[in-house]
Amino acid sequence: MIAIQLMLLLLVAVTGTAVVFARNPLTQPVGISFFGMVLAAMFMAFQAPDVALSQIVVGTVGLPLMILLALAKMRRDKREDQEVAKGAKR
Repeated sequence: MIAIQLMLLLLVAVTGTAVVFARNPLTQPVGISFFGMVLAAMFMAFQAPDVALSQIVVGTVGLPLMILLALAKMRRDKREDQEVAKGAKR
């Protein structure tokens, strides 16, 4: 059991580092979601199933969804600003 816990701790460190160094805003939510799944697996290995279930809901589904919605809104706002700027030039 200790080997599984150590492996998951190492995997959490690797995936967390990968999320921090991800540069593309569209790949970051995918990385965060994978990181959330690894954290949930780690919580299960440390016998905290209630925390693991919360992590699955928040870290694997909720946070990446909120990031994707924010990116979509930012792109829509940028597109609208460009259309207004084109209209002002004419």
